[in-house]
Amino acid sequence: MFSVIIPLYNEQKNIINLLNEIKINLSNYEKYEIVLIDDGSDDDTLNTIKLVENIKIKILENKKNLGQSFSIHTGIKHSSFNIIITIDGDGQNDPIDINNLLDIYLSNSEIKLVGGIRNKRRDNYIKIISSKIANYIRSKILNDNCLDTGCSLKVFDKDIFLNFPYFDGMHRFLPALFKGYGYNTSFINVNHRKRKFGISKYGTIIRLFKGIRDIIKVKKIIKNKEII
Repeated sequence: MFSVIIPLYNEQKNIINLLNEIKINLSNYEKYEIVLIDDGSDDDTLNTIKLVENIKIKILENKKNLGQSFSIHTGIKHSSFNIIITIDGDGQNDPIDINNLLDIYLSNSEIKLVGGIRNKRRDNYIKIISSKIANYIRSKILNDNCLDTGCSLKVFDKDIFLNFPYFDGMHRFLPALFKGYGYNTSFINVNHRKRKFGISKYGTIIRLFKGIRDIIKVKKIIKNKEII
């Protein structure tokens, strides 16, 4: 039993194909749900997902764009199960990898987070380089043993997640938070695909500096073991 959390911002052309792929790849599981969070899209994403007839799908709506962390946090708070799977709504994460992450998570009760590592990124050169710099700085300071914390494809424990203090950008620091609070984590290589439709919603240099600021915040949170 698990909940698949998918934040969406202007993914009208990508979401239906992604949902079909998820359905196919999770055909061996009977009890799960998909929580879609429309993050104030200004295209037809919301109407598109409302037309999907599937009892496994739960739809949430942010009245304005509030960001990926807020959407994920909202989706998890409204989820039905304690095992959480997060995946991007743009189709670059491959749903076929969900089974591999779940196999590791379900086979070892000591592991509380399993994350994907995008071994071969299908992004533009500037985005890849800025991401590598941010990952290097973060891993050196936070020692989270994760080479690619920005990969959205993860499986983790809901109750542990909801005990972390919320902040904008927290979804990129889940490996550090889980490890910093004393929980075991594991990581595996996953597929990464080119975006078929639309453009990336995230910046590069500005995001890099925000990430460095957030590293300091996470370091403090872990040191003080803050909970909500």
